[in-house]
Amino acid sequence: MHTLCDHAPGSNCQFPHVPYVPAAPGSCAVDPVIVVGAGPVGLSLSLALARLGVPTVVLDETTGQEETRPARTVVLRPDTAAFVARLGCAGTLESAGTHWTAWRTMRRRRLRERVAFAPRTPDGAAAPATASPVHLPQHALTRALRTALAHEKLAEVVTGSRLADLEQDEHGISAHTRGPNGTWWRGSYLIGCDGPRSTVRKLLDVRFPGRTAVERHAVAALRCELPWPGEALLHRSPPRQGGGPGSEVSARPLAGHVWRLDWLLPPGRELVTPDALVARIRDSLAGWTSESPAGPADETGTEGDGALPRGRGHGRLVPPYELLDTGVHTVHHRLARDWRQGRAFLAGDAAHLLGALGTQGLDEGLRDAENLAWKLGLAWHHGASDVLLDSYQAERRGAVAARLRAADQALPLLRDGRAVRWRTVLPGAARGRSTLLTDGHLGRGPLGAPPVYARTPLAPPDGQSGGLLVETPPGAPVTDVAVTASDGAVVRLRDRLGRGLLVVLVAPGTGVWDRRHWQSAGLMPQLADAVDALPMDAEVLVTEAYPGAAAHTVLLVRPDGHLVTALSGVRPAEMAACANAVRGGAHGPVTGSGRARRSGDAAASGGGEAGEEEASTVDPVGSSMLHSESD
Repeated sequence: MHTLCDHAPGSNCQFPHVPYVPAAPGSCAVDPVIVVGAGPVGLSLSLALARLGVPTVVLDETTGQEETRPARTVVLRPDTAAFVARLGCAGTLESAGTHWTAWRTMRRRRLRERVAFAPRTPDGAAAPATASPVHLPQHALTRALRTALAHEKLAEVVTGSRLADLEQDEHGISAHTRGPNGTWWRGSYLIGCDGPRSTVRKLLDVRFPGRTAVERHAVAALRCELPWPGEALLHRSPPRQGGGPGSEVSARPLAGHVWRLDWLLPPGRELVTPDALVARIRDSLAGWTSESPAGPADETGTEGDGALPRGRGHGRLVPPYELLDTGVHTVHHRLARDWRQGRAFLAGDAAHLLGALGTQGLDEGLRDAENLAWKLGLAWHHGASDVLLDSYQAERRGAVAARLRAADQALPLLRDGRAVRWRTVLPGAARGRSTLLTDGHLGRGPLGAPPVYARTPLAPPDGQSGGLLVETPPGAPVTDVAVTASDGAVVRLRDRLGRGLLVVLVAPGTGVWDRRHWQSAGLMPQLADAVDALPMDAEVLVTEAYPGAAAHTVLLVRPDGHLVTALSGVRPAEMAACANAVRGGAHGPVTGSGRARRSGDAAASGGGEAGEEEASTVDPVGSSMLHSESD
């Protein structure tokens, strides 16, 4: 693996100078991709690149030993859980993770909402709209990613390596590290996944504006039995804890009868002492168990309207529990101004911080990794235009900015409804505050739904989009339907993501095809010829049905699972034009593809405009976005 510096970055270089000879245009790179940071985002990005045949070096400033912290957990949505599973961590998600069976929202003693998640089928699938997230300790996820990476021949983790300096030119980038393994490293690209205090971001002189201490939570992990096994709970104004309008506590199950409890702390710097935290634990447990003699394990509690009974009950006041871990979690909202500078990129907490109202920062970081991996894979193997590489910032920064904007608008409306006319400001507010408070937790609405890259620079050329032939709009994540692969195996669509373009033919009745001859049946020969002519690697899949699709609809799906377009029938010219757009039009126009995108067209196709809009999304709330109610 080419890891040591092969050009002279300066007088600090400790290795002989070897003149750098650039590769011919269009050929693959020779230097590895350097990933700075060995958290879940950096490790998953390195794994995804290795699966694409791209060598990586992970610079880890720690010793590589992950601290066990049961109270530090992660919630993975179905799309990010599928991404992690494809990287070789499916076993850990099953053994260390928990799929919630339902989500409860209560206010005082009354059940306000209960969302039941679809039961999982033998193949692990569930309806996308009701699929349960996966909840597991972060140390379990990180260890699983490290183990998977240790088996990759194209990946190397270098512990005890602290980044000190960066230098880049038109052919590559050099990184200087200090520590036991301090040296200069030469790479084709470098990605900073080194957290909120990112050294990469500082060396690139990228601003990181936003808001500090948006929310603070006291957190505890404990082993106990609660009346709602397998169900997560958000309890607003719990009666045993003062019942104030801003008080909240959540309980989310983990494996092994372990629960993570979060208490929203009031604004300010309240000191959370051990005694105060134990008092919170006892109050919460008593309120959920001892006040319900029969146990509110049914859907509506012990009263017909879903309320908790007002009596104290006949059980013990506080059930037995084992306290495993505690902490105080402070949520910040920040967004880096630039996510790409030349051959250097930012991802994860180095690029953004969020987490209020149930939004998940790691979820977004894993989406960063999945989005960037396939683009760097194309660039490393085949070369790429700036349109492709710039699309990472246009898509991912735009998505996170929208999430931050929604959270920053919702926070004052949901936490202090007296100050604003909230029903006229926040889209969807008429559904009720309880529902909006849970959107981020449940992965729905502007706070939680998977991103849609509607304004992507990689959109098909004008006139080649194919129209709206399916329920999934262009740029949105595709539905995870069952598909038949080229070897005749029936798998989930998400299982085939990450390698290249997916071309999915909707063909009702294919379940009865003879698997030995299915590739020669119907439209398959014509479709196979069209796919062979595409300007990027692609795989043909067949599904019996897709939401909203008629027979013979052809879907083009990006490696990260977002829909490119849906076409009526096999249309080779349109398919080639769309595939060329997906790869950024790196090698010019394809016949019949309309106008060719220039490398500087990202802003013209929405990237630059979105960037200007995004710059204001993390401004302090209380600005023109909010309309004060008159006295």
